[in-house]
Amino acid sequence: MRPGARPPNRGRHRLRENPDPTRMIPVRLDALFHNGRFTTLDRDRPQATALGVLGGRIAGFDDEVRGLAADVVVDLGGAPVVPGLNDAHHHLSMRGKLIRELDVSAEAAPTLDALYRAVAERAATLPAGAWVTGAGYDQNKIGAHPTAEALHRAAGGRPVWLAHTSRHMAVASTEAFALAGYPDRLGVPDVPGGTVVRDDDGRATGLLQERATVLVDRLLRPEPTEEVIANIAAGAHAALADGLTSVTEPGIGTVEGIGHGRADLDSFQRTRERGQLGVRMTVMPYITALRDCGPFEPGGEWFGLDLGVRTGVGDGRLRIGPVKILSDGSLIGRSAAMCCEYEDTPGNQGLMLFEPDELRRYILEAHRCHWQIATHAIGDAALGAVLDAYEEAQQKYPREDVRHRIEHCAVADDAAVARIARLGVIPVPQGRFLSEIGDGLLAALGPERSRLAYRMRSFLDAGVVLPGSTDAPVVAASPLLSIHDMVNRRTASGQPIAPEEAVTALEALRAYTVGSAYAVHEEAVKGTLSRGKLADFTVLSDDLLAVDSAKIGEIGVGATVVGGEVVYNDGAAK
Repeated sequence: MRPGARPPNRGRHRLRENPDPTRMIPVRLDALFHNGRFTTLDRDRPQATALGVLGGRIAGFDDEVRGLAADVVVDLGGAPVVPGLNDAHHHLSMRGKLIRELDVSAEAAPTLDALYRAVAERAATLPAGAWVTGAGYDQNKIGAHPTAEALHRAAGGRPVWLAHTSRHMAVASTEAFALAGYPDRLGVPDVPGGTVVRDDDGRATGLLQERATVLVDRLLRPEPTEEVIANIAAGAHAALADGLTSVTEPGIGTVEGIGHGRADLDSFQRTRERGQLGVRMTVMPYITALRDCGPFEPGGEWFGLDLGVRTGVGDGRLRIGPVKILSDGSLIGRSAAMCCEYEDTPGNQGLMLFEPDELRRYILEAHRCHWQIATHAIGDAALGAVLDAYEEAQQKYPREDVRHRIEHCAVADDAAVARIARLGVIPVPQGRFLSEIGDGLLAALGPERSRLAYRMRSFLDAGVVLPGSTDAPVVAASPLLSIHDMVNRRTASGQPIAPEEAVTALEALRAYTVGSAYAVHEEAVKGTLSRGKLADFTVLSDDLLAVDSAKIGEIGVGATVVGGEVVYNDGAAK
């Protein structure tokens, strides 16, 4: 080769000259999406009509890609497009499990009698002795919790296990208690951090709350690997149909906390290897999966997973995110740890799931070993305890840009909002809770304290980054329904719930894109449609930012694109 000569371009993706020498454009793209109305959320280029993809990332827009050949050319038919929707708190594997098992939600079983009929119908399809498992009931909507004896009769003596919609409690049938070692529902022990509800004769009525659920649930977990894989695959398929391109799963790796078993990450890997994990996943190990591993350097002890595995390990398809901790219960179950009594259950202030010193140690040790931490704290008493621990951890072991999270952050006064902003903590409230379980929240909190519920506007005004999430399958998984509720803030019965905390449609969209990416340190590659970022986007049936706010929930998903590949198509991508 003579001096000064250019080497031959042996690659398929040759580059052409561009007026800006720092921005070379490929001659051939992997994919070209045109005739779309792209809302990019990138302030430097807020709108576009065409987008080119190379190597799974955005190569350019409009004039930058016009006239280029592409292996795949997709006409979007003028449909509106937004950055890929990203749920910051979504139990994808649990959602898949619900898809595959008995649905006893209020939509499927609107009364207690309907629930018992559904159990009877499912039991009739099963062999004798087989478990009837299901989830989704809400005593606030059907009037009461199911009872062990009624479930026993409905199932023809088969064992029954039904999880509450909050997943913070469940009911077991008489046979299920017997298999767990408690015949006639007698002798069921108390469990720290949990509650066993008993009748006047000392028999368990069927309801087990919080950590007491392990008394029966231990018989069903760990689940077989193939079952977990099937659940993950079903959840991923449903997520893509909802327009989700990324999901954070809050809790894997245990059976006594949240997860299916010690090998949960392997199940996610296998699902991906089989081509059934189309959505990008960040997974949170549960705190009890971490342990003291001993010395890792002179004078240093490692607390976490073996080999020093911690937050950030993985790739753009499957990675480990924060460690998850449950500090208290749920509002609709009246078990969240509150500073005051519940409005409708005098004398009850909920409970903490860990003793204060144990919770503090977990947070300090995880922080010291460079984990990002995501602590479930719904009640204001739990929130205060967790913020105390976060602040102490940062004082003892200073770190930059930590971004510890408060999952749900359901009840927060003005002082807590200001403290969250000062500490750089990320709250993760759920918009969809406001409608689906909002009436239960109002009953639990009362008119005055409900003004502190699932605050959003106050966080944004304080300069806090707000993610978008659903906590599916506790409520519907659709991010568009959640965005609708973030903007409109009304319960299922039409009652306003802290309407002053409403956000705009644009702010809600930014939460479900930029905010959720920021919540797991991925804003450099996700959240906006920008050159060089991942080519993940969601095609909608209508313009989220232009429709009447009361109709946001009616918008459908026309297509979902992950890495430049159409992974779900309802006719919008041609």
